[in-house]
Amino acid sequence: MSDWGVTNTENVQSVQYCFPNNNLSCTRSIRPEAEYIIVYIFVSVTSVFTVFLNLLVIISILHFKQLHTPTNVLILSLAVADLIAGLILMPVQGMKLIEPCWYFGEIFCSIFPLILYVVVTASLGNLIIISVDRYIAVNDPLRYPLKVNTNRVIVSIVVNWLFSFIYSFYLLYESLIYPERNHTCIGECVLYVRLEYLILDSFVCLVAPCCVITSLYVKICFVANYQAKHINSVTDKKARSEKKAAKTLGIVVLVYLLCWMPYYLTTLSLGHDENDALLINIMQWIVCMNSLMNPLIYAMFYRWFRLSAKYILTLKILEPSSKYFSLFPEEQ
Repeated sequence: MSDWGVTNTENVQSVQYCFPNNNLSCTRSIRPEAEYIIVYIFVSVTSVFTVFLNLLVIISILHFKQLHTPTNVLILSLAVADLIAGLILMPVQGMKLIEPCWYFGEIFCSIFPLILYVVVTASLGNLIIISVDRYIAVNDPLRYPLKVNTNRVIVSIVVNWLFSFIYSFYLLYESLIYPERNHTCIGECVLYVRLEYLILDSFVCLVAPCCVITSLYVKICFVANYQAKHINSVTDKKARSEKKAAKTLGIVVLVYLLCWMPYYLTTLSLGHDENDALLINIMQWIVCMNSLMNPLIYAMFYRWFRLSAKYILTLKILEPSSKYFSLFPEEQ
């Protein structure tokens, strides 16, 4: 009797119930308090910083007239996806890294993976469209204004988001219709996706886009190098500008693919094993971190973003004529 009491006390110290008043509650292991604090501070700072930077991008493109271009509309759509990631995906994914219990209810347990898939798939779609846009701008600059305009870009963005939703719903149909399959006890939220769906998703969201985007940017580099050798002084400035824009967006695409590859390599090898849930969560967090990287890349390579951010943070955008401020001053 005495031995039983000692064992029970040790279990209470090392294991707790997610919902102590519920007999169907899952159990969770106790971790050091310092570990909780460090992870939550990191997640909070990263999420806030992601939201802040992407809000700067969104406000800049919406406010300043000089930024109302088809390419920047695509960047706006990408920033909206990154903003959603910072507001919803990163905080929840961060909690899943440290907290084994799910406290957001069964409905959100089913909806959250859908939001995750829609946002990251839409981001990938935006990057593909941006790649096509840059290819046309560099390969056929004279007819670019005729082929690409704001209305066509908006239509492509709407189609991209609709496709992302339909595709994500198709992949997650079973978990959405039968949410009870996602948990065996109260406080658990595990996403199970069939291996054949994982293979399909890796082809649709990694292999095929990687081939398309890589081939486009290889062609962009060849065309840009050719133009650099044969252009005259009149078109020199425009060509250099297009080449720099293509290079910057190429870096955005490269960083995106580097964030995605670990996730797919992990899910294809371990995604069907529930014991690897923590590793899957880490890979999903790396995918979400891409939403922070994009505005940082803009800040490093786009002078217009640095200037617009300065105007926003100093509240100069409150001036009546601020939307006509020049963001492309001539370089001395």
